[in-house]
Amino acid sequence: MKRLWALCFRGGVPKTRQSPDRQETRQSMANPESSNRGAGNSEEASRFNDGDGDENIILNPRFEDGLNNWSGRGCKIVLHDSMADGKVLPLNGKFFASATERSQNWNGIQQEITGHVQRKLAYEVAAVVRIFGNTSSADVRATLWAQAPNLREQYIGIANLQATDKEWATLQGKFLLNAEFSRLVIYLEGPPPGTDILVNSLVVKHAEKLPPSPPPNTENVLFGVNIIENSNLADGLNGWFPLGPCNLNVGTGSPHLLPSMARDSLGPHEPLNGSYILVTNRTQTWMGPAQMITDKLKLNLTYQVCAWVRVGSAVGPQSINIALGVDSQWVNGGQVEANDDRWHEIGGAFRIEKQPSKVMVYVQGPSSGVDLMVAGLQIFPVDRQARFRHLKKQTDKVRKRDVVLKFSGSDDNDLFGTFVRVKQTKNSFPFGSCISRTNIDNEDFVDFFVKNFNWAVFGNELKWYWTESQQGKFNYTDADDLLDLCKKNGIEARGHCIFWEVQSTVQSWIQSLDKNGLMTAVQNRLTGLLSRYKDQFKHYDVNNEMLHGSFYQDRLGKDIRAYMFKTAHQLDPSPTLFVNDYHVEDGSDTRASPERYIEQILDLQEQGAPVGGIGIQGHIDNPVGPIVCSALDKLAILGLPIWFTELDVSALNEYVRANDLEVMLREAYAHPAVEGIMLWGFWELFMSRDNAYLVDAEGTVNEAGKRYLSLKQEWLSHAHGHIDEQGEFRFRGFHGTYTVDIMTFSKKTSQTFVIDKGESPLVVTINL
Repeated sequence: MKRLWALCFRGGVPKTRQSPDRQETRQSMANPESSNRGAGNSEEASRFNDGDGDENIILNPRFEDGLNNWSGRGCKIVLHDSMADGKVLPLNGKFFASATERSQNWNGIQQEITGHVQRKLAYEVAAVVRIFGNTSSADVRATLWAQAPNLREQYIGIANLQATDKEWATLQGKFLLNAEFSRLVIYLEGPPPGTDILVNSLVVKHAEKLPPSPPPNTENVLFGVNIIENSNLADGLNGWFPLGPCNLNVGTGSPHLLPSMARDSLGPHEPLNGSYILVTNRTQTWMGPAQMITDKLKLNLTYQVCAWVRVGSAVGPQSINIALGVDSQWVNGGQVEANDDRWHEIGGAFRIEKQPSKVMVYVQGPSSGVDLMVAGLQIFPVDRQARFRHLKKQTDKVRKRDVVLKFSGSDDNDLFGTFVRVKQTKNSFPFGSCISRTNIDNEDFVDFFVKNFNWAVFGNELKWYWTESQQGKFNYTDADDLLDLCKKNGIEARGHCIFWEVQSTVQSWIQSLDKNGLMTAVQNRLTGLLSRYKDQFKHYDVNNEMLHGSFYQDRLGKDIRAYMFKTAHQLDPSPTLFVNDYHVEDGSDTRASPERYIEQILDLQEQGAPVGGIGIQGHIDNPVGPIVCSALDKLAILGLPIWFTELDVSALNEYVRANDLEVMLREAYAHPAVEGIMLWGFWELFMSRDNAYLVDAEGTVNEAGKRYLSLKQEWLSHAHGHIDEQGEFRFRGFHGTYTVDIMTFSKKTSQTFVIDKGESPLVVTINL
């Protein structure tokens, strides 16, 4: 059976998807939160020192006692003081070990650590590694094998690194055990057979808790002020230069209005003067107008980007991108597809978290030989608090309703002046989270989840590669366990997902089928899943990420997507059937623009597919409210409910992360077309993206988590006062469940009622 690394990830593939065909019992869950961390810097690595002292639970961590306590996992291990005629020497100490004669990717060096690790405690791992042999670069992974008392196995991916044969590198990661295990073994694996894994040291110790970063400094920030010099070209091309040997000239005839997303952010603003930069003689796609902005940026501030762009005569659609060169990194500031001879609005956002030495902004993208026109480029820091004030007013309109409580009793004349206290106990709006099977072995996780969410979605456990990793061998146990938890706590569940259109997520046995065999497998998947869980899931994501993949459509024809929807509805008519995709809301991906999503949905509906909902995943960086809102407005014209199905934000600074999360939650909750928000997890080490968690691995709520809980409280209504002469008490409250207490001189009476959606005032009769 293939071993699957699993985590709550972006409706997407696990970072380490498949490994050797040797596991006999399927793992419950593995979560490499720190996968792809790469070589740690010297400051981070120094925290681990050399592995000496009582902190390190690894015995003989630097091989000073030879190979004692170490063993090979399916291979041979050898002690060295040097290799390759002295070209390979230890980085630290006198010795290193090699895992050699490896015939499988999973072969490596290992040490048993049973009895040294406690559940619900976070551990950090650092290994100094390199490779030697028939390849110059290969993936090296740190993995924890855990065996439960019932002999069930679990493989927990800790970290991975692209190691080389040129130098030592530090592989770093963290892990946490949710359940009790009778045996634990940590090992290094990954490179192809024939390549040795070299290890200089290994440290495993209780993770240090670092203090949160300070809030970003917003003093003296000129919100809404464009940092681009000579944006309107009143001074010719002063401040601009061509990137590459292209030609820049000034033309006239561009729009005078700012792009709409900028207008929403800036409010009343001076019009543009109609001048634009014309870029000709472009011999590379990256050539275009550029400007240096290094000294105008502040760290940890979100900057909105917008401009008007247009292309000259071109064959086919042209992708245009506003890019930033931040030292050696490329940053996406926005992207649009120009497909005809007109001006297009382009918008995006970015943020700089570490002090750069050089930042350049440039506009690029069209094919070589295609002229490019750019007008009114704006880059300005976003005033989020001003946007929040607007959203609070919008939220009151969309999520609240006027209520009239009419009281009656044995003597109505005695009710006048009676004190009334109204308290909302539950908001009916769906706030949910991704959960995974291994999470529910942790009581602290379950407690936070059931207290703060009313919907759930399973990270992997319902996906086809999880339920049938090998043809005909099914695993529904994990999904059943999660569904049982939801039922016991009154939590609704989304079904994610029936199919996944991206080829890299499709298990190998399905990819090997011919057309007839694949069609049979698709039919069996639909029948098996929909029949087993009939009436148990409120939603299904039918075919995940159809804007970004086409595996089934390429092999079975265009009609297969509509067939999946129609057949799912026939087998289980109760759930709402969703499309689900990413980058729809952030302006960073021309494949997933709202316009393309709308076109895809209309095409499915024309084929008879019962598309009932629009899923926006919402894995977003540096969110800007008007950009998100613009996408929602466009999608809302279809009249279908919109859900944020996999929302997460990632920022190293917890305060910045909290601000980003607040942007997304407020925009979604204030928009009338949005009917639910699902976070893609909340617990550290069990999320697909680093620095996205709300609760750390050991249960401490961070600034982002506090912001989420604060907003949940803000969106509960409370009122008090006295019954008026008409025997009524009026207030306006959020949709949900309420308790009303009526206090007279002789007694206190309590009753419950529900405020549901509606335009007219809700009249509730309270009999005393």
